[in-house]
Amino acid sequence: MEISRGVMELRLLSFIFLCMLFVVPSRGRFTRYYTPPNVPRLTDLVPRVSIDQCFAKLFGASNMRLMNNGSSVNLTLDKVSGAGLVSRNKYHYGFFSASIKLPSGLTSGVVVAFYLSNADVYPHSHDEIDIELLGHDKRKDWVIQTNIYANGSVKTGREEKFYLWFDPSLKYHDYTIIWNNYHTVFLVDNIPVRELRNSEAFYPSKPMSVFVTIWDGSEWATHGGKYPVDYKYAPYVASFEEMEINGSMTTSTPTSPSGSKTNVSSPDTLERPEFIKLSQQQIEAMDWARRKLMFYSYCKDTSRYKVLPPECK
Repeated sequence: MEISRGVMELRLLSFIFLCMLFVVPSRGRFTRYYTPPNVPRLTDLVPRVSIDQCFAKLFGASNMRLMNNGSSVNLTLDKVSGAGLVSRNKYHYGFFSASIKLPSGLTSGVVVAFYLSNADVYPHSHDEIDIELLGHDKRKDWVIQTNIYANGSVKTGREEKFYLWFDPSLKYHDYTIIWNNYHTVFLVDNIPVRELRNSEAFYPSKPMSVFVTIWDGSEWATHGGKYPVDYKYAPYVASFEEMEINGSMTTSTPTSPSGSKTNVSSPDTLERPEFIKLSQQQIEAMDWARRKLMFYSYCKDTSRYKVLPPECK
């Protein structure tokens, strides 16, 4: 009898251990844990840039703190302001990546964004490629929303939303955009989560700036303000490091330091096979991410689109 009891206790402990591997506590709730597929590390192929040299202050200068000789920066959201940076140059195609550590705690309404846009130049026909990290409310963890605008107003946006397979507030993770003449790809820790091919019905086509921001998105990101930012938990700090910009630089702004250069790829570099086509390994990883983690796609939103956009077919 004692042996049977010992065996039962061992089996119970084994069961509890297995449960802990797949469900881990996070900020008072439970978050699914997944071991992601192995993929090539494209971020290892692209040189890093100096944030100080490649970016200018956009807003909230007092809420920025450059560190490590300009290679990293903290952007803060508080009651007074958020903060944002904009690239000193515009790019037409390229590889854009940032390693980001997100604020912890109750972050409902907080939006951290890493994106490309030319809305300042083309307000009525702009292009945009967005990675938007949306703070959680009492029901959710951080969410990554991807979006693309092409040659039109915000009505042409194409959103897809994913849960992350890790806690993005514990350490830095890579968020990447590949945009070239062949496709646009969104990657998280080098795993593709979304691809838009240039042959689709719409595609960003004009040079864009790179933006890095943190801001109060209560009205936009929390069901019309249902869960606004609670500033008793402020300040909210988003940390950025290991910034990579490798693309066709088209123009320089007047604020660019005299003689400064970014790590700009030649057209030959942009044509490298690993940047113009997903491998079978990457396709399988993207399928994994979309099956397990995607919870919203505009292609399935029939209430918003009575007739689905052509690329959804």
